[in-house]
Amino acid sequence: MDWNDPGGRTIDLAVARLKATDPAARIGSLLLHPGGPGSSGVGYALSLNNFSPELKRRFDIVGFDPRGVEGSGRIACSTQLMSQFPDPLIKSQAEFDAWLDYGKRLRADCRARTGPVFDHVDSVSAARDIDAIRQALGEEKVTYYGLSYGTLVGQMYAELFPHRIRALALDSNLDHSLSTGPYLYSWATFAQDSFDEFVKWCGRETRCALHGTNVRAFWARLLERADRGEIRAPGAPARSLTRQDVIRYAFRAGYVPTWFELAELLVALDAGAQEPPASAAWLLGETTNSRQAPAAAELEVSNPLQIFCEDFRWPIRDYREYTKHLRRAKAIAPDMGIVPTSLTLTALCLGEPDPIPNPQHRLRVKGGPPLLIVNGLHDPATGYAWARNAAAQIGKKARLLTYEGWGHGAYGRGDCVTAAVDAYLISLRLPARGTRCPAVPVAPPDAADRPA
Repeated sequence: MDWNDPGGRTIDLAVARLKATDPAARIGSLLLHPGGPGSSGVGYALSLNNFSPELKRRFDIVGFDPRGVEGSGRIACSTQLMSQFPDPLIKSQAEFDAWLDYGKRLRADCRARTGPVFDHVDSVSAARDIDAIRQALGEEKVTYYGLSYGTLVGQMYAELFPHRIRALALDSNLDHSLSTGPYLYSWATFAQDSFDEFVKWCGRETRCALHGTNVRAFWARLLERADRGEIRAPGAPARSLTRQDVIRYAFRAGYVPTWFELAELLVALDAGAQEPPASAAWLLGETTNSRQAPAAAELEVSNPLQIFCEDFRWPIRDYREYTKHLRRAKAIAPDMGIVPTSLTLTALCLGEPDPIPNPQHRLRVKGGPPLLIVNGLHDPATGYAWARNAAAQIGKKARLLTYEGWGHGAYGRGDCVTAAVDAYLISLRLPARGTRCPAVPVAPPDAADRPA
């Protein structure tokens, strides 16, 4: 449980393995981490569409639930307390103080329900878990694919165990060197870039529901109407949407991207449609709006965001300092501001007791084989600048592969990226320095080859 006390208490990790489809051609095990924080590596490994047939032919695909997630001692919290989640957009010193109090009560509740592993769910601990899994599999060295938050765990593994790496592919990277302000400002930059790309796409795509419209003016009016409580929730007209709710839809749409659906949804919201467009089901199907109460029948719910609070320290002293960050972000991202996800994480981690297990620092990777860093140029969540910074910190051992398109997660977006990652994982062959893979056009909702 605590890697600083290896003779102490232990925890169980949930692990799933899909054996290589061609045992004679098998290279070894490919460990994967799908990110989050909070995504299940077991579920990801068992999803048959996540990797190319060649990778599945040559490797046992091994996924694990990181500690604090699902089958690996999930962080459990009171349903009732989680349903009291305050608005993450803090508007006064009183609300700032209320968040500090709520965070303290929530941490105490979750720790009591989860057990002492609650204080050991950081990415350094997860990296040490990977090495334990490596040993259990009988592998001399690790072959690893980390996506999104899984890149941070992979980076920590490279710091701790550089000479136990066979291949390490990091897709859609975090930059763990950034302090509070630069982190929040870069997130605002990425969200704004994604929205800018949506506007440009809609200007040239005649099938966009907002084609021929001044999209920025339309967007500004929609947000102003949301501020006045005039925008109703699709399928639930009794509930009005906030500005942050509407921004959340646009931010989420950048992940695939689902821009056809976003345009149709925004038109429907503006028109006051009673029912949402059928195409917008994915955008509406999952929300990070934690103010919505979980199902009352559940006494406990998962809350894996504590992982983030043990990896990133936010020493924001008061509301005055908080609003300074918000103003700066709004100047950087006039259409998006600080996106709801970062607001939630910022508020939730306020008051986290110091010291945290894995505070921000520049990467210190010494020795080991070359590493592959992969990133989209217009990723809304883990922007290209983070990958570039991470590669620079690793130094000559890092090879940066650029996908010139949109969305979160580059692997699987066209033959160029997929072939380059496969070649590295299978044959340890790196793409040439400066390799850039062309963007794959944004697919309409009914396209069979649409990225998952």
